[in-house]
Amino acid sequence: MKKQARAYRHKRILKKIQGTAQRPRLVVFRSRKHIYTQLVDDKSQKVIAGVSTLSAEFKKNNSKTANKEAAKEVGKLIAQLAKSKKVNTVCFDRGGYKFHGRIKNLADGARQGGLKF
Repeated sequence: MKKQARAYRHKRILKKIQGTAQRPRLVVFRSRKHIYTQLVDDKSQKVIAGVSTLSAEFKKNNSKTANKEAAKEVGKLIAQLAKSKKVNTVCFDRGGYKFHGRIKNLADGARQGGLKF
């Protein structure tokens, strides 16, 4: 039931936002052990970049994957990757999750990295 409710919320969010090449959608998926982010261009239906707690860049410096600090670090990494792809602004897609905890820390990390929402 919880997964279904999150899927409905995510669908409702997707009706309102759409990513482009200049302003892609920053998608977040959260599991119990990991957190994943992607920059998506909805017009051309392509993923521009992606980072997760399973990425090699993340594993170099961190050992824990399911806490707020890890989410903040993933946010900073996706911001660096976006900057290298010449992307400065994004639409934040929280994936149907509450803007709280790990999701909020990921957004804060991306903002610290230089992304504008």
